[in-house]
Amino acid sequence: MPNKLIDIVGVSKSYGDNLVLDDLNLYIRENEFLTLLGPSGCGKTTLLRILGGFENPDSGKVIFDGKDITSLAPNKRQLNTVFQKYALFTHMTIAENIAFGLKIKGKSKSYIDDKIHYALKLVNLEGYQNRYPDSLSGGQQQRIAIARAIVNEPKVLLLDEPLGALDLKLRQDMQYELIRLKNELGITFIYVTHDQEEALTMSDTIVVMNQGYIQQIGTPEDIYNEPENAFVADFIGDSNIFNAIMVRDKLVNIVGAEFPCVDTGFGTNKPVDAVIRPEDIDLVKPEEGTLKGVVTHLIFKGVHYEMEVLANNYEWLVHSTDMFPVGTEVGIHVDPFDIQIMKKPESEDEEAVGIEE
Repeated sequence: MPNKLIDIVGVSKSYGDNLVLDDLNLYIRENEFLTLLGPSGCGKTTLLRILGGFENPDSGKVIFDGKDITSLAPNKRQLNTVFQKYALFTHMTIAENIAFGLKIKGKSKSYIDDKIHYALKLVNLEGYQNRYPDSLSGGQQQRIAIARAIVNEPKVLLLDEPLGALDLKLRQDMQYELIRLKNELGITFIYVTHDQEEALTMSDTIVVMNQGYIQQIGTPEDIYNEPENAFVADFIGDSNIFNAIMVRDKLVNIVGAEFPCVDTGFGTNKPVDAVIRPEDIDLVKPEEGTLKGVVTHLIFKGVHYEMEVLANNYEWLVHSTDMFPVGTEVGIHVDPFDIQIMKKPESEDEEAVGIEE
């Protein structure tokens, strides 16, 4: 297993009365692609800026390669940041943009020329050195911003929603480019996004954040298939999240119907959250389902049909490769392994009533 490279210890940050990070602890390994994922205002960009040295925490510390760098200036750190808006100098050529940091460091002309050639080859933009940023597409400008960062040979590349300004197809292409770059460079990537699909596509590790707290840390598969709470389940992909009753071990009551499950240890007749992914629901003949319902909405999504099924006065979101027209009576069947049971937060009302919209 790769060594721990960064250790974030008890970091807190407030802006006035707004607590952005609260006693956050996290470690990051060498050569890891780690994504900080969460909604706007969750603290992910603030954490990235603290790592880059652009913000100071109110308390806590950042340990890099065994050394405390909490108060170290950005240009003294072995971490380089790529921002969403590229921050390229429009009056400079591509070569001059890439060379900017190296010139400040006093590197020789031959060294700089070699690095420019290396960086442009790495981002597949050989021959662009004499062009200006305004002549490039958004994706090309983002590659130049990355090239400018990697010529400084950072151990860590910090990426603050770098693909947010690109259209969908270009964003998808750049996702694969970033994975390739990370593998070729052999350095650590720390990536900030609010895009769940982006995080699932690129990451080795995902850190889901909300309101200054870490909600869950895990692989993309862990985060998607085994969410630790209703927030993670709701934020990562589509989910049916029901207020349910754990009747006993391996049996849960969801909207009035008892479904076998595999979970144990939640007690008897206890309120829980039950999470079921839309693709894990099988629509069968009404008499073959645990619950009967009727299809109320139907949308073709290309790779599957998205349907809403009204059952016991609650809407179930279903993804299926089979199409069931609106008005079709169906049965709902869910494999016990595909029902995720989670303890309710202690602050929530103990009464279990239906689905969470």
